[in-house]
Amino acid sequence: MQDFRKLKVWEKSHALVLSIYQTTGGFPSSEVYGLTSQMRRCSSSIPSNIAEGCGRSTNADLLRFLYIAMGSAKELEYQLLLSRDLGFVSSAQHDQFSTDVGEVERMLSALIAKLRST
Repeated sequence: MQDFRKLKVWEKSHALVLSIYQTTGGFPSSEVYGLTSQMRRCSSSIPSNIAEGCGRSTNADLLRFLYIAMGSAKELEYQLLLSRDLGFVSSAQHDQFSTDVGEVERMLSALIAKLRST
């Protein structure tokens, strides 16, 4: 068991969630139960699963939750693409979010590789 707050990938993914919440606050009210909700849920799932995995007693359990976090990051990638194509975020916003999500995914991959090698 480890403190999730000490993981850089958790810090980065938490900051990403805060940005997603701020950005989706400007989405049309008709999307409050659609894309806004979906993006908030899948983005918050990333640091939530990292935290939950850190609370488990084995590396195998932690790995399982890291893989779930990775799946949520991939889901967010699509939601961001859809948001751009619907005109809810600009291309510049999409590019920045894509960079941030990509960094989280690389950090998750590195942590997964490290745990798998132990």
